[in-house]
Amino acid sequence: MKLGIVADVHCNIAGLRIALDEMGPVDELICAGDAVYQFRFSNDVVELLRERNARYILGNHERVLLSDWGERARSGDGVRKELVEYMASRPFETKTVVDGKKLLIVHGSPYDPHDEYLYPNSPNLQKLSGLDADIVILGHTHYHMALPVGRTLVINPGSAGEA
Repeated sequence: MKLGIVADVHCNIAGLRIALDEMGPVDELICAGDAVYQFRFSNDVVELLRERNARYILGNHERVLLSDWGERARSGDGVRKELVEYMASRPFETKTVVDGKKLLIVHGSPYDPHDEYLYPNSPNLQKLSGLDADIVILGHTHYHMALPVGRTLVINPGSAGEA
């Protein structure tokens, strides 16, 4: 099975389309959060993720947008309510099995999904090897990496929004 992984699109529909074009056909698309900005919604980005049946988890920007602070951005002219509702229905973390491999998908880290930044030199990165997951997919840092940590492969696709 071929997985496509994006994160941190931040309302950049052109960047998302470039990333999707570059990865080519995939069996499953994963979005590791921050498809939107804290105070800006993108019908185009969320609709494309929905159309592609992406396994989409929420990041810190979705958390703010869905809070009281994001009310104005969510209810602006042109914002499609059904897409906001779709986004709101997504989880902040998900686990799945693909080709016999256990995947954990979070935005920041399993320990702090919204505020922790995991880079290759982060002390908490080594803790990921103790998880019941073969692969951990995350975003948040905009720093791409595919790094073995013990028996766990940690993947961050970087930011599709900066494409």
